[in-house]
Amino acid sequence: MEKDFYRFSRVMYILEAAFEYFISIFVSGAYFAKLTNALGLSDSMTGILSSLATLGCSLQILAVFLWGNKRVKRSVTVLHSLNQLCFTLLYVVPFVSIPRSAKIVVFVILIFVGRIVNNLVQSPKINWFMSLVDDRKRGRFTANKEIISLIGGMIFSFAMGNVMDRFEESGNIKGAFVICGITLFVLTLLHTATLFLSREKEPPSTNALSSKALLSDLIRDPSFIKIVLVSVLWNIAHCVTTPFLGVYQIKELGFSMVYVSILSAAYSICRALFSRPLGKYADKHSFAQMLNICFGAAMIGFTVNVFTVPSNGKVFYAIYYMLYAIGMAGINSGGINLIYERVSREKRVCALALKNSIAGIAGFFTTLLAGQLIDKIQADGNRFLGLNVYAQQVASAISAILVLGVIVYLNTVVTKISVVKNDG
Repeated sequence: MEKDFYRFSRVMYILEAAFEYFISIFVSGAYFAKLTNALGLSDSMTGILSSLATLGCSLQILAVFLWGNKRVKRSVTVLHSLNQLCFTLLYVVPFVSIPRSAKIVVFVILIFVGRIVNNLVQSPKINWFMSLVDDRKRGRFTANKEIISLIGGMIFSFAMGNVMDRFEESGNIKGAFVICGITLFVLTLLHTATLFLSREKEPPSTNALSSKALLSDLIRDPSFIKIVLVSVLWNIAHCVTTPFLGVYQIKELGFSMVYVSILSAAYSICRALFSRPLGKYADKHSFAQMLNICFGAAMIGFTVNVFTVPSNGKVFYAIYYMLYAIGMAGINSGGINLIYERVSREKRVCALALKNSIAGIAGFFTTLLAGQLIDKIQADGNRFLGLNVYAQQVASAISAILVLGVIVYLNTVVTKISVVKNDG
């Protein structure tokens, strides 16, 4: 039997994804809302800053020109460490003795740089590690990777939620920020170690087209554009609502951080339970068919969230979140693997970067527009079209309708595009 030189590196990829997920918990959702609330930022501004993750995706196309077909390990390791350090410093900002306006500027710069650099390295990093995985096992591998991240994240989130609540109950929210900052720094070191210890395959020698030529080919390929539109439409659909839900949980719905952690744990369990079956289903059928199930679950979840208010919030938001978890058990890997199914090997890095760039821009500008709607509804005393509603209820209704559109598009357009056969 031929020795598998990359098995250890695949294990490192699984750990890398887990540590990256733990770090992401601190810079999203309720944790991020706690930070922005401490700095006095509005709900719409919190949502816009949350959506910088999607805007950062727009710069992934630069990765094509920066790395092309070259080795990426060294630069990805350095840049990834930089972006995680920026996230760590977010929890230092509340302690800096400068005017509040200056704190906000520093905070925005750190989250912006962190998001931009993080997204810049995603395409080359994914391609680096996915090149170590047998194409016939991609669905199961990505599912296993996600399960481990989610189970670890569940335990981690619950522990940190307890810490946050204990400090907040004693009137010492800044003490919680200190613990979060130290934890983030340790996670950054561990994350960097997984990258450093991983091997990298020799890039395939191509008499190949330049990055500019590859981009040109992809942009002129109608089948590729049709595939990209799935991610664009999904980003538009969920970015109307999800960037504003972290602050909704802690303000309007009044959830404690322990309850937020319980929700996160349930979310992780749900994603873990569905991730591997969905991966197997995709390997057997197709990732497009798997996405039908995932988008359907997300659509029903947004519909439930339309009716989520403080009086029923703990139950209804939990139902929404579990349905959304089922959807997210396959949506991220499905978007990547639609590219891997339908784009030839030499174009994959470029294709992923272009997809993420276009979808990221769409998601960010959707959030900007949605932020205007959120502000308008809140300024009107939580009224919309004569009805007493919270802004996030209206946003959820819009998202549900838009996800239905994604499902229709996927079935009428994308499923008709033929799959490209790649070796290994």
